[in-house]
Amino acid sequence: MKLLNSQNLQNKLRNKFIKSGVKMIGPETIFFSNDTKIGKGVTIEPYVVIGSKVKIGNNVTIKSFSHLESCKIENKVEVGPYARIRPETILKEGSKVGNFVEIKKSVVGKKSKINHLSYVGDSDLGQMVNIGAGTITCNYDGVKKSKTIIKDKVFIGSNSSLVAPVKINEESIVGAGSVITKNVKKKSLALTRSTQTEISNYKRKSK
Repeated sequence: MKLLNSQNLQNKLRNKFIKSGVKMIGPETIFFSNDTKIGKGVTIEPYVVIGSKVKIGNNVTIKSFSHLESCKIENKVEVGPYARIRPETILKEGSKVGNFVEIKKSVVGKKSKINHLSYVGDSDLGQMVNIGAGTITCNYDGVKKSKTIIKDKVFIGSNSSLVAPVKINEESIVGAGSVITKNVKKKSLALTRSTQTEISNYKRKSK
């Protein structure tokens, strides 16, 4: 009976949002909370779960298999597919969060992009930041959580680890595969890599 009541509630919420102009593809697979707030021109694809305290602005697209809770999504934002937006996250206007990205307690600035395979926690991103695939903000040392600050127009190369507390200043670049433990100055390139070694005509040992 409890499940039936839950289904009835979900159907009421779905119908309410459909009437208000929300475009749903597969509405029976989309779940809302009583306090969900959604603006105009919003599209929600199948298999999306929206937890409590979520506010979605205008002209937003939430793609399939995304999970949102206690967050604010501003106008013209694209989320997913397979994105997890955790509490105290704000996605500013025009930002994009792609597939297999998790964000927690962070602000993603206007027109910034985190397209795939990344974790961003306890961070403050400026405008027009690009976060490469496989980037991780290392925000927890086992005792306390620290903050990562990434200023406007920063480019973070793929497979980078940003060890908090750390600040990446405006228009700087972090080279792919880097582990950043110190602040990066404005308009600088930060790079940490081992030297590549190559042995010519190498033969593997046989058993």
